[in-house]
Amino acid sequence: MGMTTEAIPQAAAPIMVVADSSAAAPVLDIVVPVYNEENDIAQCLQRLHEHLRTNVPFSARITVADNASTDSTVAIATGIADELDGIRVAHLDEKGRGRALKAVWSRSDAQIVAYCDVDLSTDLNALMPLIAPLISGHSDLAIGTRLAKDSRVVRGPKREFISRSYNLILRTTMRAKFSDAQCGFKAMRTDIGRQLLPYIEDTGWFFDTELLVIAERIGLRIAEVPVDWVDDPNSTVDIVSTAVEDLKGCARVGYALTSGKLPIADLRTTVGRERAPGPAIAGVPHGMVGQLVRFCVVGVICTIAYAVLYLVLHSFLGAQVSNFVALAVTAVLNTAANRRFSFGVQGREDAVKHQFFGFGVFLFGWAVTALSLFGLDHFAPGAGKHVELLVLVIANLVATATRFVGLRWVFRSHLQRRPATGTAQP
Repeated sequence: MGMTTEAIPQAAAPIMVVADSSAAAPVLDIVVPVYNEENDIAQCLQRLHEHLRTNVPFSARITVADNASTDSTVAIATGIADELDGIRVAHLDEKGRGRALKAVWSRSDAQIVAYCDVDLSTDLNALMPLIAPLISGHSDLAIGTRLAKDSRVVRGPKREFISRSYNLILRTTMRAKFSDAQCGFKAMRTDIGRQLLPYIEDTGWFFDTELLVIAERIGLRIAEVPVDWVDDPNSTVDIVSTAVEDLKGCARVGYALTSGKLPIADLRTTVGRERAPGPAIAGVPHGMVGQLVRFCVVGVICTIAYAVLYLVLHSFLGAQVSNFVALAVTAVLNTAANRRFSFGVQGREDAVKHQFFGFGVFLFGWAVTALSLFGLDHFAPGAGKHVELLVLVIANLVATATRFVGLRWVFRSHLQRRPATGTAQP
């Protein structure tokens, strides 16, 4: 019997706090990941500190997340932390921007964690719009986007082309809805981060994309803020090699999503917005609206498949046999699709049991449609096959309503038996 290996939550890398002039538990902890940035770190910290002091009306900390610098970056940052309050300097022995962000964000005692690039290419006036929806509870993550129509961006054609192509790949291959994965200006609620970050594997530049893709799949709300952004001509980032690594990351995450390695259904109920208590619509059980929409999508596809099979088989099998065969084939596909897509049940556990239940619903649907054909033949003999098909589709609506109620009950029971870290149920 084959086994599906689920993603194992990974602990953040160890860090060492070199200097700290900040107060405990600020509202905002904005991280600046750095590697050999001795030429830019001083100006970055001074500008950022001044902006927070004059434009942010709540407590904030700047955390320098140094990942294995070999120059004087840490020494310069430490000196500034001695001069200015609200600055923490942390050091990691291993290189990797994603590794640094994960380590600092996972351990932060702030309400909101954010990050910006050391070159401050993004105009800091977008900081308050970035974190406001997180503080209010409206959103779970927030990203700056350079691709919104209201954004103002200055950069070369090569970087523009690569950026837009990469985001197009994300939208087409991974069904991403967010517009800009790689803008170095993002924020997240810390309570969400503590539950989500252990499942992020990338330690480099793909960290942002992996975080956003998983967050979107589990139903978190991502706010997008148009930004003013000016490309740093002195940036040491190798755009081509970074793009290649990003494509490798897309393949890895895509495989994890399709193979069931990532526990998306569990995270959706324990971290995603479906975990919130109470129904979204008065009188409707929580989670039912989304399940019904997905069930309808599967139903439409299966109805089309049923109609095609029925019309193809009718000419040599007749109405009753064609109805039985077409209904049996689409019933198996319907149960399997609803199990995975509509109700989020993955793996092989109870799969046979669910198909047996689906077979029972198939028998009920077949009885309803067979009786409909019998009645049509009795009251309107000689009706064409297209009239027969119309009657069958109407009869199938009755069977479909029964199928939804039955499948929701059996799959909900299955999900309730799965271990989870939260208490909410779908």
